[in-house]
Amino acid sequence: MSHSSDMSGRAAIVTGASRGIGQAIAAALLARGASVCITARKPGGLAEAAAALDAGERLLTVAGNSRDPGHRAEAIETTMARFGRLDVLVNNTGVNPAYDTLVETDLDAFAALLDVNVVGALGWVQQAHAAWMGEHGGAVVNVASAAGLRPARMIGAYGASKAAIVHMTAQLAAELGPRVRVNAVAPAVVRTRMAGPLYEGREQEVAAAYPLRRLGEPADIASAVAFLASDEASWVTGETLVVDGGLMTSGGVDG
Repeated sequence: MSHSSDMSGRAAIVTGASRGIGQAIAAALLARGASVCITARKPGGLAEAAAALDAGERLLTVAGNSRDPGHRAEAIETTMARFGRLDVLVNNTGVNPAYDTLVETDLDAFAALLDVNVVGALGWVQQAHAAWMGEHGGAVVNVASAAGLRPARMIGAYGASKAAIVHMTAQLAAELGPRVRVNAVAPAVVRTRMAGPLYEGREQEVAAAYPLRRLGEPADIASAVAFLASDEASWVTGETLVVDGGLMTSGGVDG
């Protein structure tokens, strides 16, 4: 049996998609024929992303905070009203408010981080499942991190939240099959604004630890997400695909 990467006629939500990895994921899904709703906190950033993506009626934007159930409901309802379905959910929203050792991390900041990165992601799945996927099926792709698989310097709190995403991915895959597939990607350092403190001013030094001798680009992660969301991955669920330029093979995670 052959499977296709063509996603024409399907609808997706990509959270945290005003720039970086999220915007690249939206572009990859649009290129495969899907209609896409992108979300982010700031309307201005979403408008800029929409102009860059230039997908006409196949793209819509909904601004809001992923921690807010009302925002999640609005995005799902708007997607359903425009496209009539919701086949793919990409949980890309993530924050890392502090670069510090875990033992010295401010607990209020840690709680807020978990609320966005973990609780918010689960909320998206719950609401998408109730609105469409539970009855009609679909695919969820969570954006985790290599820092959720091994310790990483100065981003321990972020890594802990992404470790929770990795486990949650497997748990949801077990609970929601066979109609809904749930997978994750785990990038190492990707050249985005959010990851800037991990490499800016020393990119060559950081990249030297990677067997492929470069940092990731948003498109590298987007291609992996699009694969997991498509029928090409129809027998893949509960997996976390590491996209790290070979960093894990060299013995660690930079940070």
